[in-house]
Parts: sequence; C-alpha cells; structure tokens
Amino acid sequence: MKKAIFSFIYFKLLGWKADIQVPDFEKCIICAAPHTSNWDLFIGKLFYGAVGRDAGFLMKKEWFFFPLGCFFRWMGGIPVFRGKHTSMVDAIIETAKKSKSFHLAITPEGTRSANPNWKKGFYYIALGANIPIVLYGIDYKKKCITGGKVVIPTGDFEKEMKEIKLFFKDYQGKYPEKFDIGEV
Repeated sequence: MKKAIFSFIYFKLLGWKADIQVPDFEKCIICAAPHTSNWDLFIGKLFYGAVGRDAGFLMKKEWFFFPLGCFFRWMGGIPVFRGKHTSMVDAIIETAKKSKSFHLAITPEGTRSANPNWKKGFYYIALGANIPIVLYGIDYKKKCITGGKVVIPTGDFEKEMKEIKLFFKDYQGKYPEKFDIGEV
C-alpha cells in the first residue's frame, strides 16, 4: 500500500522518473546529492518508497522540535548534534553491523549551501561497517533520481572521494548555484 501511494505521488502527481542501475543491498549507505533544498528530503523519500525501499536519514537536530520531530522520526530521521563531539559515526557503524537490514541516506555536503568540503562521516560509516556506498543523483532539470554507482570503500579516501564527487558533477539540484563538488 505504501509503495502504491508513494509511486502515485512521485511518478504520477509530481512527474518524476527513476533510473536504478544498482542492486538493492541488504545494507548500504545511500549517498545522495546534490542537496540544495529542503524538498530533496521529500522527493528522495517518495522516490525510495516508490521503488519499494526504505531508508533512514540524518538531519540536523534543530529540525527535531515538536511536532516536526515526531514526524521526522516516524519517517526514519536521526538527529545530528553538529556542535557536540559525539561518536555518532561509531554508533551508526555498530547499528549497521547489528542490523539485518540497514539503509541510511546521507547528503555528503552536510548543508543546502554550496560546500566544496564534503563531510567524511558517510564514507567512514561504510568503511567501518564494511558496507557499500550507493550513489544516487537527484536531477531537478530532468526530474529524475538515478541510482548509478556503487563504491566499496577500501580506505583510500582521497581516491574514492574523488570518484564519488565526479559521479555527481552533471546532476542539477533545485538551486544549482548551491552545489559544489570542489576541486577534483
């Protein structure tokens, strides 16, 4: 029922498309970009539900106030306390290792503004949990989300981050000027 509702909204009402060229792993980190608008969360959740998959996501803790916090947690949201030095990466690695199924969507830029210095946590979660990173490009110009690449982290961060950033270079966010892959 959920898949049918999400499909109707994503494909029929909004007119978006899906291009999935990657397997449906039991466990993975979903690296989704560009992230230039609050609408990315809703489009992404509708997409993932429409294709019959479910994922949690990280979001800054400031969004988890009542009543929105209840809604975001229900959707799979995990608050991130960016000001504190917590062991969130380690905690997520342990959760991933213990879970039978684990899909966590992370936007590597860590913000909706142009940021060439992408966050590294998603990479180290995947590396530590020994799970793949699946790259999903959000393209507002084409109204299509593409699952187009899998990166198996080996620990060669610089090489693999360059590969990840280059995958996203041709995707256009809702606000293209707010997306920056930096020097690669």
